[in-house]
Amino acid sequence: MNVVFVETLTGTDLLQMVSHDVAGILAAAQGESVTFPVGHFKYEFHNLDFYEENGEIRQELVIYVTKI
Repeated sequence: MNVVFVETLTGTDLLQMVSHDVAGILAAAQGESVTFPVGHFKYEFHNLDFYEENGEIRQELVIYVTKI
């Protein structure tokens, strides 16, 4: 599944990836903090989005984080 980390205030994509361990990534993101090359962030909320691509329904987990 596609997983995208987005900075809540600006809407900037921090990381886009594909993972088969979505539950593990979500649990880790909800921990103390998430570190990216541009700084440390705190989990805010997430959405599971569905979209159509080439006639197929796909899903994407969007995790929103705020810089700390």
